[in-house]
Parts: sequence; C-alpha cells; structure tokens
Amino acid sequence: MYAPPPLLVIAHGSRDPRHAATVTALCARVRELRPGLRTEVGYLDFTAPAVPQVLERLAAEGAEEVVALPLLLTRAFHAKSDIPAVLRAATARLPLLTVHRAEVLGPSPLLTAALERRLEEAGLRPGDRRSTGVVLAAAGSSDPEAIAVIAETAREWRRTAGWCAVRPAFASASLPRTADAVRALRAAGVGRVAVAPYVIAPGFLPDRIAAGAREAGADLLAPVLGAAPELARLLLRRYDRAVRTRRGAPALTA
Repeated sequence: MYAPPPLLVIAHGSRDPRHAATVTALCARVRELRPGLRTEVGYLDFTAPAVPQVLERLAAEGAEEVVALPLLLTRAFHAKSDIPAVLRAATARLPLLTVHRAEVLGPSPLLTAALERRLEEAGLRPGDRRSTGVVLAAAGSSDPEAIAVIAETAREWRRTAGWCAVRPAFASASLPRTADAVRALRAAGVGRVAVAPYVIAPGFLPDRIAAGAREAGADLLAPVLGAAPELARLLLRRYDRAVRTRRGAPALTA
C-alpha cells in the first residue's frame, strides 16, 4: 500500500510560547484534513525540535522521502538561504533520505481569504468593505522580492475584494510602519481603517503591528492568521504540488 511522504512543516521558532502553540494548532488542523498524512513540525531556532532532529528521527523510522514545507509567506532570506542550508547539512548526514522542498505559502487567494476571515472575526461587516481601507501589515524584510510580493498582494486584494484602499506596511526592515500606513489612509479621507496582520503566529513583530494599530487609532485590528482553515488547506496544496513534481525536481540529497 502506498504511503505518502511525510510532511515536515518548517517554522521559524520564537521565544514567545504563543508561536509554537499556534504552529501546533495549525498542524493539528492539517492532520484533521488529511488523516493519512504524517505531519511533523521542526523549527529553525529557539524552539524544539530542530529541523535536523526531526529528519534524523524520520530516517531512523524508515522514511525514504520527506516533503519539507517552509511556513513562510514570502521568499525572503529564510526561504532562500537558511532553510536550504539546514536541509543540505541534514541530508548530507542522511544519505538514504531524500528531501523535497515545497514552495512558500504566498501569494495565494487562500491567504487573502484567511485575512478576510480574521477581519470578520474582529467585527468587520460585509457591507463595510467599500468604506474601509485596510493596512496589510507584514513582518518586513530587506529582500526586495519579498517586499514587491507584499505590495502586489495589497494591490490584487483591493482589486478583487472591493476595499476602498489597501496599503502595505511592515513591522521591521522596511517602510512604512503600521501606524504610518493607518495615518496615511486617514489623511486620504478613508473613513474606516482596519489592520490585517499578514503573519502566521503571535510574537514580537505581530505585537509591534498591534501596537502601531493602537497608536494610530485604527478602527479594527484583526488577529494573526493562526490556524485558519484556509491556511491548513494551503499547506496541503503546497504539499500536493511538491509530491506531484518531486520526480522531475532536483532533490536535496548528499
């Protein structure tokens, strides 16, 4: 009987315990959606288990293939450098294990659907869209590609969802900050301003986004994406694509 390759979700990790709790809840939702798929989580930093430890355990238990999925919204430094380096080093010590790397999560309509879910949970009504400007508040990056993707996501979300405006903002590395984006929408005459954190789990940078929203007097602040069902479905979509293409794609092996 065919057994699908295990899914290894790679999260950044954080000293904030809310981060790991959120990742655990998200992976639990993935298991509910796909009970036959073994789903594990490994962390790059701060939190156990580390990615190499999970790969070593899977190899010791007889796994020959693993799909590694970065729990990231854009292709920035962690996706381009950190994660490939960690996987190469781990698989160099595990010659019988092949690791296939799935794509990062964004951009995707499922992510904007999850953002809309969180805004509705914060109190936004469907009829408020045309009078509401949204600040799409991301963690931030020094990578121009990642910043460009966030800006394009904001433009596309406004075009397809009917918001009166959508402005990107960043908690670190890039400008504008959340508070400045809220004030800019106010100055442009937007009557209602909502802040939608484009982050997966709570932590230092999401707290900074929330502080900026409060400082500038945003009308609504949505929760982080967390274990939204759309996010769990997106993880499985990225996993399935990696499984379909793994035979023709270069594998991370020693």
